[in-house]
Amino acid sequence: MPRRCRPAPPDPRRATAVISHTPLRPLWCCRACAAPWPCGPARLALLREYAQDRVVLLIHLGGLLHEAAGHLHTLIPDDEPDPKRLFDRFLGWALIHRSARA
Repeated sequence: MPRRCRPAPPDPRRATAVISHTPLRPLWCCRACAAPWPCGPARLALLREYAQDRVVLLIHLGGLLHEAAGHLHTLIPDDEPDPKRLFDRFLGWALIHRSARA
């Protein structure tokens, strides 16, 4: 997996340029904070956007997981991303976990 990306440099023409927390493909790091995408702010934005339909969110994230796995495998074929880590990164956080009751 890519170690860390660097955030996009600010645009000198726009002192108040706002960079959204979107994926920088094919590296799959955040354009704004350089964390592995989806970063914390991106996850919150996705939860807000799909608040009324968690299933659609999971389908969307599954598609992005598929795309990211292909990109990352192409970029780093000798150090292939761990499938469990990718699943947790893209889908695991969005699943609703219910505690087991006795």
